Amino acid sequence: MEQFLAELRTIDAGSVKYNEPLAAYTTWKIGGPADVLIIPDTQDQLVAVIRLLRSYGLPWTNLGRGSNLLVSDKGIRGVVIQPGEGFDYVRFDGNLVHAGAAYSLIKLAMLASRRGLSGLEFAGGIPGSVGGAVYMNAGAHGSDVSRIFKSADIVLETGELVRFGAEEMSFSYRHSCLHDRPGIVTGAVFELEEGDRNEISAVLAANKQRRLDTQPLTQPCAGSVFRNPPNDHAARLIQEAGLKGMRQGGAEVSTQHANFIVNTGQATAEDVLTLMKTIQQTIKERYGIQLVAEVLVVGER
Repeated sequence: MEQFLAELRTIDAGSVKYNEPLAAYTTWKIGGPADVLIIPDTQDQLVAVIRLLRSYGLPWTNLGRGSNLLVSDKGIRGVVIQPGEGFDYVRFDGNLVHAGAAYSLIKLAMLASRRGLSGLEFAGGIPGSVGGAVYMNAGAHGSDVSRIFKSADIVLETGELVRFGAEEMSFSYRHSCLHDRPGIVTGAVFELEEGDRNEISAVLAANKQRRLDTQPLTQPCAGSVFRNPPNDHAARLIQEAGLKGMRQGGAEVSTQHANFIVNTGQATAEDVLTLMKTIQQTIKERYGIQLVAEVLVVGER
């Protein structure tokens, strides 16, 4: 690691922080320190960092906006990468929208609606970035990223820059090829459809209001904790099992939405993991269904 750090200082890598606590970088407000946090602002910087890491055989973790992510209390060994301000851009070209990995999905949906472009209404309340949305094939209200996806620029773990279309991404429910083939999305292109601006805005507003009414968005959380099992909803199972309001330390199964775990103020990652295991065991015993985590758990245990 010392040799890597010495060489890192000789290249243009963007912002570099050492032993950086990650709680402030996650929507759960939970997480120990990263050995090294690198925030590149350009694609060239990101490629240089990835290639240097590969030459030393060092692990890395992509942070994104820190939503849908649980960082362990001991933090993350090795290097954490978060795309910086240079990846926070958007450009419209007819019905195509080009957006950087760091751009807010909520902002993107709002801008599209104002231009009378339909397809992103589902994303109005998803608190993540474009890069994370592509990685997870984020979705809601019966739609997801794969429905509007055209292409993405990705830096693979080899340092190679590629452009993947929908076929290469192998999208499925909350899944893409990047779960199996590590890489970092730098930007994406979505293909939208022209529509009535007022109708699109109304649907977007309704979806957003529904989230505000049914989800604990005023508390630190990470969205849905578990994937919905086939032909059912995780929230329904958890609520029916009487687990709403269950607490472990500072973590609580939301009383507003059973598939959310909220940080009531001093929650640790272990608090959240304990609740997750209890929920999984209870649902397995009662219904014979194995709930699969939707949130990504990363870091040293």
